[in-house]
Amino acid sequence: MATIEIEIDEQKIHQLLQGDRGMAVLLEPILNQILQAEMTEHLKAEPGEETDARRGYRNGTYERKLTTRVGTIELEVPRDREGTFQTALFQRYQRSEKALVLTLMQMVVQGVSTGRVKEITTELCGREFSKSTVSRLSKDLEEQVQAWAERRLDQEYPFLMLDAMQLKVRRQKAVRSTTAMLAVGISEDGQREILGLEMALSETEEGWRRFIRSLKERGLSGVELATSDAHEGLKQALQEGFPGLIWQRCQSHFRRNVLDQTPSDYRDEMHEVLDQILEASTQEEARTRLDDLKERLEEKAPSALRALEAGFYEATAVLALPEKYRKRLRTTNMLERFIQEIRRREKVIRIFPNMSSAERLVGALCAETHEEWSTGRRYLTMDEYFEWRTDRSVEATLDEETSLNGEPTARSATVPA
Repeated sequence: MATIEIEIDEQKIHQLLQGDRGMAVLLEPILNQILQAEMTEHLKAEPGEETDARRGYRNGTYERKLTTRVGTIELEVPRDREGTFQTALFQRYQRSEKALVLTLMQMVVQGVSTGRVKEITTELCGREFSKSTVSRLSKDLEEQVQAWAERRLDQEYPFLMLDAMQLKVRRQKAVRSTTAMLAVGISEDGQREILGLEMALSETEEGWRRFIRSLKERGLSGVELATSDAHEGLKQALQEGFPGLIWQRCQSHFRRNVLDQTPSDYRDEMHEVLDQILEASTQEEARTRLDDLKERLEEKAPSALRALEAGFYEATAVLALPEKYRKRLRTTNMLERFIQEIRRREKVIRIFPNMSSAERLVGALCAETHEEWSTGRRYLTMDEYFEWRTDRSVEATLDEETSLNGEPTARSATVPA
């Protein structure tokens, strides 16, 4: 049985990472090279090769379009001078198209065992794909992902969002939960970007510290506000990595935490209470509204009141910013939606065969989405932010000078670290 070495150039791999034709772009060169290999086997000679076993000569190619579930694929079918060459690919492909597409997808982005890939492709195509072919396809994609993951962060990123997701990965002879940590930044130009990805055995303070350190080594700077859930390890890592930043507790997570402590018959009213508090125009106003509701909450939902009190300043920290930035920065919903896109692909896989395959797939989706976001419509206009930052710097300078002169200072409310 013949072994085929498949070659895919860098441009094709780049196209695979973007757009809706990703799988069609991948399939075209693979199927065209299978056709050429079939012709070589039919003639018993490579193009231009003179052998005693040669049974004829090539006579160019003709185009044939193949309609598949991943789009229309344009094939270049080779011909021989005598017209005796016939490919079995089309007959095989129509009844095995779905399995072939899935196999090739697995081969490229899941890192399934090369033995299984060879077994299926041999049955479908009548010949083997070598281990080196599978390895090269994986390596090419890994190089694209690595280039994205190691790129320099040359701008300032005033706003940062972080979150983690759990994946099932086979390691140490068992299926184990594995953490993928993700960071999204909004640059000084107002574009949102996926800054980085870190795979870890579990979500710990040290893991978050290592991730943030790697982002800073790549150039991450100028962080003014970071939004995340209330994971203690993440909070500590952020405060160490960016001293003085404003930490915003994700209001979606905060709401759920408060509602979990609320009696079921009072939850509709608690939604309204949270709306009143979290949608205030200033933190002082939000605090006043909470104080006005305290007596009623103590009677109806005391546990919820304690949760609300404990997280109040962290959940309303975003009110320090100009109003136009609050809605999009008060939650990690943008990052959560991207995680749902990862989940949609993950459901097909269920269990990753190894850490490399998990990082390859998540990294490829990160790189693709990053390119779409960073070159698309601006997420925020930053003019008001820069004015706010300048005003704050002037205020801080005046306060410092007043303090040095030995006079008391009167500062506006500051979000606790």
